[in-house]
Amino acid sequence: MKTALVEFAQSLGFALVRVARALPPPHAEAFHRWLAAGHAGEMGWMERNAERRTDPQLVLPGAKSIIVLAMNYHPGNVPGKGSMDRIARYAWGGDYHDLITPRLRQIEAFLARHGGVQRSYADTGPVLERDFGALAGAGWHGKSTMLIHPQLGAWFFLAEVLTTLELEPDASLPNRCGRCIRCLEACPTGALVEPHQLDARRCIAYLTIEHKGSIPEPLRPLIGGRIYGCDGCAAACPWNRFAQVSRESAFKARAGVKLTPRELLALSGDQFRAVFRGSPIMRIKRRGLLRNVCVALGNTGTRVDLPALETAVRDPEPLIAEHAAWAIARIG
Repeated sequence: MKTALVEFAQSLGFALVRVARALPPPHAEAFHRWLAAGHAGEMGWMERNAERRTDPQLVLPGAKSIIVLAMNYHPGNVPGKGSMDRIARYAWGGDYHDLITPRLRQIEAFLARHGGVQRSYADTGPVLERDFGALAGAGWHGKSTMLIHPQLGAWFFLAEVLTTLELEPDASLPNRCGRCIRCLEACPTGALVEPHQLDARRCIAYLTIEHKGSIPEPLRPLIGGRIYGCDGCAAACPWNRFAQVSRESAFKARAGVKLTPRELLALSGDQFRAVFRGSPIMRIKRRGLLRNVCVALGNTGTRVDLPALETAVRDPEPLIAEHAAWAIARIG
């Protein structure tokens, strides 16, 4: 059955199909310490589900196995156009939730035909997915806190299917980071406070996506030209030289990410929704994206960008207006 499962999941586009036992994850205590230190920032949902995240039985009573699935999203080393080099690669194309979730439903149905009860998630549930990914051999824990695989590098999404079926677990991989600290050196904000330890409050991905309010002024200059996420630590990893380009056309760059910062700043609400419908960027809404664009222009813009920023200062959304005023002062 496991062989058939692997073949079926691979036919759906998953690059890796691995299995771990549904036991408490090895970093459960470290996760609780991380929360207690405040490193989750405003991501309160992580604390609300903390107990479930550290006990698969609270997620699916009777679970015996966790199937870990990896989907390659690597778009290749495409020269940046417009704002592509300012946006994390995973957001160049369509929303991975929309692509992966229907395929997880198919895997659930496959397992149900064998008598299993399932629950699946694509980065949406209370599962410490990288812990189970490492246990199952889908990669090892990099010093960047990312999971790294010798053939995929760090460019892959994880998804999990918890099942009451007992499947043979796979062996984990040895950690091959060695003495390399390129990911730590590449972090612009020092969010990787030590190997395997991330303070999300300083992470550019957190600041530009998860953080909903005003970006702290001391951190704004460190964001540079980034407007959605950050690939700094992942791109610095030497293992990415072995990564192959994804075969999924849905992850290829869309027209919206090729717009310049000034073009993005000119988008109305309706235009934003039309351009980014079906994109991960929709989740931060127009106010979040234009806030980020203002910060990026404050760091990398010139006097040519001032008219667009002066228009943004008059935007009815206070969050955009505040960051536009900061950008104008920086350029001035």
